[in-house]
Amino acid sequence: MKALFVALGAGLGAPARYVVDYYVKRAHSSLIPYETLGINILGSFILGLVIDGNQNVSLLLGTGFAGAFTTWSTLSVEQHSLLKNKRYLAAVTYLIATLVLGVGAAALGIYLTK
Repeated sequence: MKALFVALGAGLGAPARYVVDYYVKRAHSSLIPYETLGINILGSFILGLVIDGNQNVSLLLGTGFAGAFTTWSTLSVEQHSLLKNKRYLAAVTYLIATLVLGVGAAALGIYLTK
């Protein structure tokens, strides 16, 4: 049953990431991939909201949805691309922003549920 909650969440999270990525890229062009940054921050916030709650909700929205919605692999590829194209400041800014804002969003989510 637990795997079903994870699968259902992932089945919603992956397409949600695709839709957000697609529409943000169409509307906005920048050196820093804001679509992935926003996805990872929102996913961190969602995980923070559900991490200490009901186990089934945590599996559905945390492990499943947020796990499939967020994307460390895309962050890694985008970092490689920025560095390969000698966009060093953008690469460092993007990485630091992802880490700081992601942890901050998770902490905010945890705080809001206390």
